[in-house]
Amino acid sequence: MKVITVNTNGIRAAARKGFFDWLKKQNADVVCIQETKAQIDQLSDPVFSPEGYHCYYFDAERKGYSGTALFCKKEPKKITRGLGWTLADTEGRYIQADFDGVSVASIYFPSGSSSEEAQARKDVFLENIFDHFKVMRRKRREFIFCADWNICHKEIDLKNWKANQKNSGFLPHERAWLDVLFDEVGYVDAFRQINTEADQYTWWSNRGQAWAKNVGWRLDYHVITPGLVDKIQSASIYKDERFSDHAPFIMEYDIDY
Repeated sequence: MKVITVNTNGIRAAARKGFFDWLKKQNADVVCIQETKAQIDQLSDPVFSPEGYHCYYFDAERKGYSGTALFCKKEPKKITRGLGWTLADTEGRYIQADFDGVSVASIYFPSGSSSEEAQARKDVFLENIFDHFKVMRRKRREFIFCADWNICHKEIDLKNWKANQKNSGFLPHERAWLDVLFDEVGYVDAFRQINTEADQYTWWSNRGQAWAKNVGWRLDYHVITPGLVDKIQSASIYKDERFSDHAPFIMEYDIDY
């Protein structure tokens, strides 16, 4: 089961940069997209419904903002859009596909970097979705949560960690939230199970020479239930082309779904 997650920072912009041409060659089973920044009526071009996939979008009410999507090779048994509370549902931040024994979700966590108000909204989102993660751990199925988490967990996960300890995305309470998700609730950062190297980033600022110098942040994770740990086969970050300020993050699992 090959699963790709990518924040496209506008799916129409990513399409113009060759994202769908690249996707055709990937033979992915599930593609999780965040930040589509489009309404479904703006995506009538066939390119946005790739051949061979069942395509599901969840748009934000506000035009040109947020939004998630799932492209699934196998038709899911169920698609869930939203989590039943305003911030997740009006901004199209959560979409989940259920297959036999395993569910895959695409999630777009808010950024808190623009203002104190934005950080406060992010904190509310973290508090609310935490309850969802706890409930899902009690389900008799496995989960792959693919997201732009907008948080770096450890110092190894961003280049300039010392200078960013007071910045959104690396605040102590955000990192502690991930600690609890992993250490107490029991979820697993799939990438770090097989790659513990430094300089493994998925997002680079458009300022300065961040991309060229690899001054990045690892913001895009597959977070999985423990039952999938021994199913992990590979993980890679695709950087040969740039479709947005995030790189596609690809993992393969030995899952018969």
